[in-house]
Amino acid sequence: MAGLFITLEGLEGSGKTTQQKYIVDDLKEKGFDVLLTREPGATRLGREIRQLLLDPDWSEMTPRAEILLFAADRAQHVEEIVKPALNAGKIVISDRYFDSNLAYQGYGRGLDIDLVRKINLWAVDYLKPDLTIFLDLPVEVGLARARAQTVDKLGDRLEREEFNFYQQIRAGYLELAKESERFRVIDANRSIEKVKTDILQEIKEMI
Repeated sequence: MAGLFITLEGLEGSGKTTQQKYIVDDLKEKGFDVLLTREPGATRLGREIRQLLLDPDWSEMTPRAEILLFAADRAQHVEEIVKPALNAGKIVISDRYFDSNLAYQGYGRGLDIDLVRKINLWAVDYLKPDLTIFLDLPVEVGLARARAQTVDKLGDRLEREEFNFYQQIRAGYLELAKESERFRVIDANRSIEKVKTDILQEIKEMI
């Protein structure tokens, strides 16, 4: 594929949404054709799945059902949006990709990591990112940010999980970063400007 695939990962409240705009604006100013997308919910099917995954009313959802819903969203996302954009030579920036499942359902829920990886790689037809940016910050900081933005101050179904769940997720992301050369860990517990500068430098080096 002729394009470049960059993914953003991080805990709730890590600032992914804020940083996306800066990344896209900077790349477009430099003349690149950029597509910003996200998981779950980038496709018509995905939007329905996203509602199920984040709705607090679905508290009985099992970890296996959860991962299969994420994989279904991801399979549709890759075929309908990501692959065509990459084939057209675009830089694709995705807010989350399969590393989220490895961290959340693997390390967080305790599902078998190798099985989670196999399910996801099959779902995306083995398409891996060229670069993955992990925005890292203390769990308590991220959750406080995320929950403060919701009406009830509790957050969606995932944001209501216990503190230890997120501790395991953060540890999982850091472990994934050690295992893969495509990962870059950025300290997100700093000013927006400093985080933006570091992210853009990593992308510049990749390009």
